[in-house]
This record gives sequence, structure tokens and C-alpha cells, in this order.
Amino acid sequence: MQTVLFNSTIFGPVKSRRLGVSLGVNLMPSDGKLCSFDCLYCEAGFNAQGAGTSGLPSREAVKRQLRAKLEQMVAAGEPLDSITFSGNGEPTLHPQFKDIVHDVQLLRTRYYPQAAVTVLSNATMATRPAVMSALKSVDNNVLKLDSAVASTMRAINRPLNANVLPEGLIADLKSFGGRCIVQTMLVRGEHEGRVIDNTTAVEVEALIAAYLDIAPRYVQLYSIDRPSPATGLHAVPHDELERIAARIADAGIDVKVN
Repeated sequence: MQTVLFNSTIFGPVKSRRLGVSLGVNLMPSDGKLCSFDCLYCEAGFNAQGAGTSGLPSREAVKRQLRAKLEQMVAAGEPLDSITFSGNGEPTLHPQFKDIVHDVQLLRTRYYPQAAVTVLSNATMATRPAVMSALKSVDNNVLKLDSAVASTMRAINRPLNANVLPEGLIADLKSFGGRCIVQTMLVRGEHEGRVIDNTTAVEVEALIAAYLDIAPRYVQLYSIDRPSPATGLHAVPHDELERIAARIADAGIDVKVN
């Protein structure tokens, strides 16, 4: 089974195809995974690997380790485009998420004022007022919507809460009043005897309707480019991503392909 990607709280910097030079903040365990989704394509593996034994990093530990890394990078003259909440699961599950975001924003302003603070989230915790407030405060609030069709969303994202449905996620994303970026992973393949494909005409039209309702800053389309735990998935070719993006743009939606 594929295991966690990140064995530390602060990781990188890495060159991101969407964010430039990105320094990661992992608020999940360093030896396990915690997420409210169990996506077929997740680079950190399936949730079945367990939450590990290290527990969640404390607010003070995040602040201390990030400060030390930023000081090191400044001394070395290294560039930085984004400090990015990502890692081994869903960052908004951390009970001190809002406070940690505030600490990160202060450190960013002190050491790399030109850098963005980015959160990659599946939005399942967005109904919590503290999470909503924190997400609205960051530069790049990147929220997942892989399908607006319930059966497809459940097949790809596999939410742990059976009550999570696309219409609820879409309503939550709409509540950001345009202060979000919607990120959609397009994939094809097969898993446990079921065809997986969120690129069909029906799927794309449903996504377009959802995007129009949400009215995000823009939509980010991408496909898998690293090994996924579900081995039967395949990347959607870049030229096809561009064709789908053109259909979305024709509906008046700002869309980027990564």
C-alpha cells in the first residue's frame, strides 16, 4: 500500500506546477494519514494505512519549525512563491487550524511578504465558522470539486461521511462569495470493477453548472501525473484537458489547465 508522502511538519520547498516555489505545511501526522475523503488518486495513499502514532503537530511546533525554515531560506537567498497547507490529509481537520493560519500569515509577512499563503482543502469542514473565516483570509483558498454528479463524486472522492453530497459541497463553495479557487481533478479508469470517468459530456455540463453557481476566482483543471494508490486510474491527456477547458471558458468561466 502507498504510504504517506510527508514525514515532517514543514517540507520542501518544492517546485509546484500550480504554485511555483512552494513550502509545505503538513498539519496531519508525520507517520499516518487523516482525511475526510479517501480519494482514489491521493498521492498520500489510502486512509486504510492508518493515522500513525505521532499525532497532530501543535500550534507552537508549527510556528517554531516554520520560522526556522524561513530564516534558513532567507539566509540562503532562496525564492518562495507560496506557503502551502497540504500534506497527509485534510488540513482543516486540525483543531487549531485558524490560529495556525494566522501564525503563518504573520511569519510570511515578516520573511517573504511577496509570497502567498495557500490552503488546499476538500471543503468538508467549511461549515465550521472558524474554518470558513480562516479560508477566507488566505491568498489562495483552493477547494476541491471533482464531480457534480453524486455517484461519480462518491466513487472518486469516497467521503467518510455518507451525508456528503455534491449539492452540499457546491452550496458551501458558493458561500465563499467568489473568494475561492475551485480545483478539479479529471481522471479515467477502473477501480474494483467500476468504470471511473468524470470527463464525459454529462459530467462536464454538471461541473459547468456548479461553477456558474459557485462563481469562483477561477477553476483549475488538472489530471494525475504521479502514481496513485488506485492503480487502474489513467491521466487525461493535456490536449483533452485543454478541450474541456475551452468548453468551460465558453460558459464564461475563467479556467486554467495545469
